[in-house]
Amino acid sequence: MNEIIDDTAAQVILAIESGDSIRRVAQHLHTPYETVRQAVNRLEDAGYVSYDDGLSVVDERVRDAARELLAASAGVSPPSIEEAYVLPQFGDWPFAFTRIDAVYVWTQGGYQVGRNPDDYPLFLAVHEQDVNAWETFFELFNLPTAFERQPRHELDGPLQIVLEPRPSLDVNHVEGYPVIPRAETIEYMCENYAQFQSALAMLNRMYEDLDLGVTYRETERAQT
Repeated sequence: MNEIIDDTAAQVILAIESGDSIRRVAQHLHTPYETVRQAVNRLEDAGYVSYDDGLSVVDERVRDAARELLAASAGVSPPSIEEAYVLPQFGDWPFAFTRIDAVYVWTQGGYQVGRNPDDYPLFLAVHEQDVNAWETFFELFNLPTAFERQPRHELDGPLQIVLEPRPSLDVNHVEGYPVIPRAETIEYMCENYAQFQSALAMLNRMYEDLDLGVTYRETERAQT
């Protein structure tokens, strides 16, 4: 099996929801379509996935093997920031990016603040009843979890997962990323206006149905 399931194929297996197209899986993984197509062909030839009115994984044991392979890879080479954004999709429970990451997703990667490659928390909203499961899941990939951002000097690596437990989740999707609703994201940004003024102006330009009454120029920052 390991000869067929490399890291890419393992990610494809874990990203598949029954009925998915290859294009949809590629979007979820943020991986080129052709790369995913070739992996699907190998997996189909080996009998691990089927493509009949959409993709499906033939056996849950295949998913388990794929997850174990990725976890083993993470033990050798820790996940990158890009890989960390994809990892939660391999869990079995709903989630949505929130806080800074909701801003990042809704601006389609156009706004990034308060993080750098050496100190990078990811913010996930999850169901309260799934917290323990998420903690165990991220432990497989050697990623620490907490309910508030931890100081960098207390961590072994640059990545950390900040979980925000909620009694319920309202999940939108933007370019393959599950995210809290735009209105909730804007409310968060307004509560932290000084930090997100330029991001609010960016959203105002991106979405024609918004009228936030916010403008921002880099020269304004230079003059303050």
